[in-house]
Amino acid sequence: MEEHGCCKKGPGYATPLEAMSGPRESLLYVTCIYTGTGKRKPDYLATVDVDPSSPSYSKVIHRLPVPYLGDELHHSGWNACSSCHGDSSQQRRYLVLPSLVHTTRVQMGSKDLKDFENCNWSGRIYAIDTQKDPRAPSLHKVVEPEDILKKTGLAYPHTAHCLASGDIMVSCLGDKDGNAEGSGFLLLDSEFNVKERWEKPGHSPSFGYDFWYQPRHKVMISSSWGAPAAFTKGFNLQHVSDGLYGKHLYVYTWPGGELRQTLDLGDSGLLPLEIRFLHDPSKDTGFVGCALTSSMVRFFKTPDGSWSHEVAISVKPLKVQNWILPEMPSLITDFLISLDDRYLYLANWLHGDVRQYNIEDLKNPVLTGQVWVGGLIQKGSPVVVEAEDGKTWQAQVPEVQGKRLRGGPQMIQLSLDGKRLYVTNSLFSTWDNQFYPDLSQKGSHMLQIDVDAEKGGLAINPNFFVDFGSEPDGPSLAHEMRYPGGDCTSDIWI
Repeated sequence: MEEHGCCKKGPGYATPLEAMSGPRESLLYVTCIYTGTGKRKPDYLATVDVDPSSPSYSKVIHRLPVPYLGDELHHSGWNACSSCHGDSSQQRRYLVLPSLVHTTRVQMGSKDLKDFENCNWSGRIYAIDTQKDPRAPSLHKVVEPEDILKKTGLAYPHTAHCLASGDIMVSCLGDKDGNAEGSGFLLLDSEFNVKERWEKPGHSPSFGYDFWYQPRHKVMISSSWGAPAAFTKGFNLQHVSDGLYGKHLYVYTWPGGELRQTLDLGDSGLLPLEIRFLHDPSKDTGFVGCALTSSMVRFFKTPDGSWSHEVAISVKPLKVQNWILPEMPSLITDFLISLDDRYLYLANWLHGDVRQYNIEDLKNPVLTGQVWVGGLIQKGSPVVVEAEDGKTWQAQVPEVQGKRLRGGPQMIQLSLDGKRLYVTNSLFSTWDNQFYPDLSQKGSHMLQIDVDAEKGGLAINPNFFVDFGSEPDGPSLAHEMRYPGGDCTSDIWI
């Protein structure tokens, strides 16, 4: 598969702005989950046709099941990206699929499908070949959890980023028993062999989740979800008080792996999840989405070389009736930044809206677009919002192609040119079952939102709707999305 915009160099693009002029996306790879739905089927990677001129537009055209049950495919990354653009020997070929959890070690009747329900290990990693046939990817290699544990002690792999060296770095959220203090960073070589931990001994974070590196500032910063032993059982507010969830950012030297600073985000920064620097590699600032407190925290380098933070965006909780709590946080579970660093997009999973902010003034983001695409407070739901004057209201959520929108907006992906935003609605199967119990029975869907990248604004594209509720093996849960040629949440520039 040819890498557009490479000029006979390595994968990706020389700059983020050059990437914006890349070709329009025609395919999307989507991680789809049966784990936790009650269906004894393996998770799979779906290929979705997103080319409007194609007869199979807005349809799943291929499904690659993994060979085991219970993996909970979650996030994905690439073996090589724009960080390797200067290396002509590198190519973006393999999609890296960490399985966040799996539970057993009993082989099923078929020799090709293994059930791992009674196993103590967690987290194999799949390498998927997208080059032989981009429309029908194939399994290249499986990194087994036994090998990861033996060499590093790590488990619960989450975020994968390619490095300029050709190695692949994967954040891991705990040890095999689900203890957060076992978290750290796994290094795989270009052949997907387990190498070692990336961080120096004694420099592991207290919690793990996402990470992003900015080489010109010699820094990597990681975020913190919670202890796998807690979040795999569903969300329990008491676990926050018990210290089983994070509220810190961990600042590392890059590429040295020394933990130099820990930023305590306090009560305004609970459950910091997705983290992104600005795409311009010369910039020393970025954002992290704090789910529970529904805030976007900006982090930045200070004149003395240390790092600091401030709340840049705060989505107020809503006073509600007929819910488990008297107030409902929006629960920011994903966000991204356009490649020109002009706009920030975020998803409020519980409230049900997707927002667009102009961040040209980093200290004063301006809301420029908002669209409702699901959520717990949409009309027809038993939950109602109580305004300050005592009146109640619910969000007006349109149907798309005659279908009521289920769940809430979760993962988002932006086209390179910044004009189309794709949205799926599954967070994590246990949490899906807790907050949106009908999602496992009715399945996920994928939407496309048209973006006004000039003046700001968001609108649902009525011609695009992928219904994962009508999959051949039954309704599935759709999570992360990737383009074959890279995107603004996987490519890093150096």
